[in-house]
Amino acid sequence: MSQVHNFSAGPCILPQEVLEKASEAVTNFNDLDLSLLEISHRSVDFVAVMDKAISLVKELLEVPDGYSVIFLQGGASTQFTMVPYNLLSDNGVGVYVNTGTWASKAIKEAGILGKVEVLASSEDKNFTYIPKGYSIPADADYLHITSNNTIFGTQLKEFPECPVNLVCDMSSDIFSRKINVSDFDLIYAGAQKNMGPAGATMVIVKDEILGKVERAIPSMLDYRIHIKKESMYNTPPVFAVYVSMLTLEWLKSQGGVEAIQKVNEAKATLIYEEIDRNPLFKGIVAEEDRSTMNATFILEDESLESDFNQVLADARINGLKGHRSVGGYRASMYNALPIESVQALVDVMNAFAQQHS
Repeated sequence: MSQVHNFSAGPCILPQEVLEKASEAVTNFNDLDLSLLEISHRSVDFVAVMDKAISLVKELLEVPDGYSVIFLQGGASTQFTMVPYNLLSDNGVGVYVNTGTWASKAIKEAGILGKVEVLASSEDKNFTYIPKGYSIPADADYLHITSNNTIFGTQLKEFPECPVNLVCDMSSDIFSRKINVSDFDLIYAGAQKNMGPAGATMVIVKDEILGKVERAIPSMLDYRIHIKKESMYNTPPVFAVYVSMLTLEWLKSQGGVEAIQKVNEAKATLIYEEIDRNPLFKGIVAEEDRSTMNATFILEDESLESDFNQVLADARINGLKGHRSVGGYRASMYNALPIESVQALVDVMNAFAQQHS
């Protein structure tokens, strides 16, 4: 059977060797003749998994001293509530930049708990660009940004110099490019893009910013409790953490974040050059803000959509349909997607244009 080229936006493609190791662990983990899914999360074998996953995060992202790394449940969406619970004071304000659906949801959830202010938004043009040139009030409790916008295909290329706590949702581009963790006070990311399967969320938080709000924080929403309990306050998502550990091991074997960034940039250059060159297709976001992870585009002639979809299916190209709120097409090119899959898509687009010229 020929290869399926998986451009799914999430849950997304994982390295084949990771899937094979994870499959083996489901039936016989660590030669215990027990499944990973049925052993105690407090066993020596699983505690070693959690410790290794956290260690790899710190190594690959060069996390400095004074920061804690934890794995949690609830997806990135729970972080929309945890962030203000831990950082938004009773009389303070959380400030946000609205660059898409997930930022909008974060703003909504924070607004339930306290005062929020939207400093800048690209909603006026359906989130097809990244706002720039906004001022950050020095008396805010924190600034929340979203590094990559999966649905619309925009990405922050530079992060703001921030006089207050900087919080970033990196769910869809974590481990895809070099970052300076010390520029941020809190980073969170759902696993199901560049890290593992759905079910786990990774948080990196600067310890000194915690414990400063007046409110009582429910235990499950208190970062300090999860840090103290080493991500084991409740039963963790064992399978998602294990596969994340395997994926991070794979990333390290590829040369780490710096090496994979070069591959990701090559993949993005390949697809965007075809979008710009091909008369049948058109990009839908500002060129300077195009995402390396999610390339969004449309057909100039919508009447060709059925024909193009059939060509994609024949070429075993999967997951290219755009989000329902945007339409068109979205090529998600996470770390595990080989450049050969991007080339296969480019070849199909090129041949389709020749056929319909």
